[in-house]
Amino acid sequence: MLTKGDDFPLHQSAEPIAFAGTDRNFYDRYFFNGTSPDGSVFFAAAMGFYPQLGIVDAAFCVLADGVQHNLRASRRSGGERLDLSVGPIAISIDAPLETLTLRIAANDGPLAAELRFTARHFPIEEPRFTRRNGTRLFMDYTRMTQNGHWSGWLSVDGRRVDVGPGWAGTRDRSWGIRPVGAAEPQPPPEGNFSRFFWLWTPCNFADRSLFFHSNDDGEGAPWNRRAVLAEDHGSERHFADPAFAAEWHPGTRRLSKLTAELDRSTHLTLTPRGPVFAMSGLGYTHPVWGHGFDHGGLEVAHDSLSEAERHWGNPLAMHVQALVQAELVDGDRRESGVGVLEQLFVGPHAPTGLTGLLDPAA
Repeated sequence: MLTKGDDFPLHQSAEPIAFAGTDRNFYDRYFFNGTSPDGSVFFAAAMGFYPQLGIVDAAFCVLADGVQHNLRASRRSGGERLDLSVGPIAISIDAPLETLTLRIAANDGPLAAELRFTARHFPIEEPRFTRRNGTRLFMDYTRMTQNGHWSGWLSVDGRRVDVGPGWAGTRDRSWGIRPVGAAEPQPPPEGNFSRFFWLWTPCNFADRSLFFHSNDDGEGAPWNRRAVLAEDHGSERHFADPAFAAEWHPGTRRLSKLTAELDRSTHLTLTPRGPVFAMSGLGYTHPVWGHGFDHGGLEVAHDSLSEAERHWGNPLAMHVQALVQAELVDGDRRESGVGVLEQLFVGPHAPTGLTGLLDPAA
């Protein structure tokens, strides 16, 4: 099967581009988020290609005035991987690794937008994520992450918000293998998703960006952890062995503070502020709009989540991003910034006191 992609030097195997990878769970995904300077508006978007399933899906969400509005779309791809549009949601690559534009066309829902992302630095390549369930591959993917500034506009229920100076955020690209589409009829005897501890913390400071993430097992041993400081259009400093400590909101698995020691002279403190964003709006763990689910031809849907519906305990709000105030001590240099603290905690995690499958933190 030949597609437009075959006219570009993108092949990674002897197969046409449409047949990327050998695993039915192969995916290729875009993610974006952004926030206003005062944190009153937060938006996020995603688009995922699942070549072996023949599906592409996308979502755009805006959190404002306590309500999270979700626009979702899915279609069959026919193997074409250069059509970056799903219904009203479209992405254009204006300058690779530098500028991208996200467009949400007028539709029968409340959201519309035209938003341009301009990078602050060259993308960070995170360590390759490889994890198995016994003999079965669970995850094997690469992600690049990049902070930047936003410009343009968005609207909610016809109320236009101009996006300009001070609007910051993060975008990433990841590709490889994750569980996608319908659940396997014969899952492995033991699943990693009964023990999954995930932190991801992209932060924007005045002239540099900080990224810290950790995937841990139940005993707290990291199987993928890294921190990076990236100067605007400059150098990178990588920290291979950062440590962290967690404080919890009582009766939940949501963090009230995260502190990280990147090395002996570099420390990060993250304190959530404002409402949380439910990643289910982008399809993560969603029972109907999960990544790679087949909705037939083009299908577009809208829904919303109130602040009460994003409370701890709702399965649709188990995986969240929280806006944070970030404080960085780097030797004699002290800085304040903003970022997000992404959280997904399933099963025990001994160092932070988590027990059981979803028991609240003590």
